[in-house]
Amino acid sequence: MTLDIPKPQRPNNAPQRTTAPNSTFVAQMVVFVLAAMALSFMAGVWLTKSTGSPHDNRDFVVFWQSWNVLDSEFYYELPTEQEMVRGAIQGLLSTTGDRYTFLAPPRMAELDRQATAGEFGGIGAYVSLNAEGQLVITTPFNDFPAEKAGLRSGDIVLEVDGTPIQGQSLGDAVALLRGEVGTKVTLRVYRPDEEREFTVTITRARVELPTVYAQLFDDVGYVRLYSFNEHATEQLEREIRDLLDEGAQSLILDLRGNPGGLLDQAVGVSDLFLGEGVVVTQRNRKGDAIVYRSQDGQLAEDVPLVVLIDDMSASASEVVAGALRDRERAILIGQTSFGKGSVQHVYDLKDGSQLHVTVALWFTPNETPIQGEGLHPDIEVEAAEAPSVEDDPYIQAALHYLRGESAPDATNTDAQETE
Repeated sequence: MTLDIPKPQRPNNAPQRTTAPNSTFVAQMVVFVLAAMALSFMAGVWLTKSTGSPHDNRDFVVFWQSWNVLDSEFYYELPTEQEMVRGAIQGLLSTTGDRYTFLAPPRMAELDRQATAGEFGGIGAYVSLNAEGQLVITTPFNDFPAEKAGLRSGDIVLEVDGTPIQGQSLGDAVALLRGEVGTKVTLRVYRPDEEREFTVTITRARVELPTVYAQLFDDVGYVRLYSFNEHATEQLEREIRDLLDEGAQSLILDLRGNPGGLLDQAVGVSDLFLGEGVVVTQRNRKGDAIVYRSQDGQLAEDVPLVVLIDDMSASASEVVAGALRDRERAILIGQTSFGKGSVQHVYDLKDGSQLHVTVALWFTPNETPIQGEGLHPDIEVEAAEAPSVEDDPYIQAALHYLRGESAPDATNTDAQETE
């Protein structure tokens, strides 16, 4: 006889028993996982070595996941792969929040190289974008193609070789105007004062950017420096020497609208007016400092001097203006400067583009930071358009100061009162 013994019931909260794998299977799984980890590690090491970056790790996989989803599912036509890569780089750089850290595409990079060199093939005119985004001829250069073709200040360029300018960036618009020397470019132009449009074809010529303009006002020499390109110190020294030979007893250095340029040229220009001492201190994020100095024995170390600045005087202009004031060689007349006192290293990339990266900040000899602050003038002059150099209120304020007279449209600031 057999007895039916009821099986015990598992309580609801009792733990569920699972079948344990055998030890051979566990060992195999451990070996597999370790092998996978080793392969992943080796792949990461290989990828890091092949690209030279320590950031090629598993965190970067989300980028490729996003790229693949976009590539497979995006409804509209995608940009080229090159455009997407550049966009990704721009996005990476934009996370820094620094406007001076950016990628310049090849065409913009070439314009920058030409500006630094001080010459290029073009029509021979300064241009700018107005508030409506229109490309305006600001100043045609004397005896260059734009002037010879009849273009005037204030003319609006509507099209370049059939390409509309409206909506283009200034860099892209300028790139359309420039080209190889001897090639032709056709412009559709609107002249506001005559309310008419016309078309003109211009043959591009070798254009050397005007670096220095000089003039003598009785015994006061006036020099305007437009940019700190490769020729700045050399050309400025030559013009100052000529002015002194012609009888100049004092000088006005005009840095208005000067966007800056090469640091070595800023130091060289400062050195024309300074004896031995500090011009500017450059500090990186670690606090390491490089001190740039001037030397004795230069051309205009003892000549009375005034420097003109405005809200577009930037970078190297502010280095010069800050050094000359801190070293008590000059006062500043005009408006508060732009406030661009950061240093960028520029890297030429394989596709012709350039990577600009902020690496340090500049400080004047008195340790005044330039970045974001700008330099406040000792004598403030209200901004105004002048029909000629002789009627320019900035220049008139400087002439009055150098001659010991009071300028009617100038205001002494706190900085001047403490001098």
